[in-house]
Amino acid sequence: MASPAPRPRLFVAVVPPDAVLAELRRATAALDALPGADRLRPTEAGGRHFTLAFLGPSDPGRLDGLAARLARAARRTPPFPLALRGAGRFGDRVLWARPEGDLTALARLADRVRAAATRAGLPPDAEHAFRPHLTLARVRPGQPLRLAPYAEALAELAAGPWRVDEVRLIRSVPPPGGVPGARPTYETAGRWPLGG
Repeated sequence: MASPAPRPRLFVAVVPPDAVLAELRRATAALDALPGADRLRPTEAGGRHFTLAFLGPSDPGRLDGLAARLARAARRTPPFPLALRGAGRFGDRVLWARPEGDLTALARLADRVRAAATRAGLPPDAEHAFRPHLTLARVRPGQPLRLAPYAEALAELAAGPWRVDEVRLIRSVPPPGGVPGARPTYETAGRWPLGG
């Protein structure tokens, strides 16, 4: 008997524009020359974003209510500047780029998005609290790697600035099980302009 297809997961995010993602690719290319780089799994362009609220697998019947509430949360937040400057890490598991700019506006937007999702009956996953970062790479399972030298190598990372002017509802479709190296795919399920 075949296992059921993995359920898509939903999250709300701020996505940098293509030009900033291209700058980021250039800024991180030097990581490939560091010892052990083959133990890193870089995040694909579609996965490079600031997650404001992770909703997990969600009931499609609630999405209309969510869309209306996300539109309202976006309208209440004026556009704001953001950039990527430097890097950090979560232990020796995740390497990430650090945001710079109006972080107060980013946190306020995350609060509004999380409240909107909760009111729509899709409360954000409590294990995924808002921590502003853009994931660059993860260490491959079973292949330990010290990430401190990687974060240090990206101390001068710079991409942007850009004007954050929308939020997106993104559907992440997990890869089929048993396919080595398979990655999730990301689809924009909705987008709402900031400031109306």
